[in-house]
Amino acid sequence: MFPASFYAYPAFLVTVAALFGLIVGSFLNVVIHRLPKMLERRWRSECAELAGTPSPPAERYDLVKPRSACPHCGHMIPAIENIPLASYIALRGKCSHCGAAISLRYPVVEALSGALAGYVAWRYGLSAAALGAALFAWAMIALAFIDLDTFYLPDSITLPLLWAGLLFNAGGTFVELHSAVIGAAAGYAALWIVYWAFKFATGKEGMGYGDFKLLAAIGAWLGWKMLPLTILASSLVGAVVGIALIVFAKHGREKPIPFGPYLAVAGLIAMFWGERINKYYLDLF
Repeated sequence: MFPASFYAYPAFLVTVAALFGLIVGSFLNVVIHRLPKMLERRWRSECAELAGTPSPPAERYDLVKPRSACPHCGHMIPAIENIPLASYIALRGKCSHCGAAISLRYPVVEALSGALAGYVAWRYGLSAAALGAALFAWAMIALAFIDLDTFYLPDSITLPLLWAGLLFNAGGTFVELHSAVIGAAAGYAALWIVYWAFKFATGKEGMGYGDFKLLAAIGAWLGWKMLPLTILASSLVGAVVGIALIVFAKHGREKPIPFGPYLAVAGLIAMFWGERINKYYLDLF
């Protein structure tokens, strides 16, 4: 079914996976940029319809159309200028038409996607676990950057991710199915309880419902045993980044910080190194 070279030469599989990951990273950039705008358009249309003032038909805007263009001058980006990483380097990080700087975000997302895909191929080989881990990692990247930009964790990613985790674990790919089901329920409940406890104590909302769904999805993939590590790791990463923002970037203490990126990073840590960390921790006692 697969070329024999994938089995005979693991380095070849890793290289192919990394290159494919770069292509996926280019698509993730589109998702990160456009999906929130698509949701906002839909919400505005629904609100207008409920108010009895339907909005006029708008031009098609989705993950396929319109073509990618420079946000500064509107220059349509041809395929030769849309090669992951290579085009950014060749263009020296500038639009070929107007010379405006291209956000470093684009090559960073592509590099992350490619590197994680290569690591997954090296770790799991050619297997269902590799496919699942790659999908999980790419979803974490998209959710982290969308939340950074908009404070959204779209249901259109978190909910399919949750169901995908349960489906992969129906055959015990990462954990047994009962552990995945309990992990999904416990992940949602854990942050739901924190949310309401914080709201009763302060009268403020400390996080959004998207965070509940993201932790539920992580629980569905990794099982309930990884939830304590995920919550602890996300809190530690969030605390370090939050303190750094306050000290070095003069980030106001009252200004909200999205929690989704920290959950995403913690989820990746738990996916790839969670068992080793848990074993090390338990061995201490």
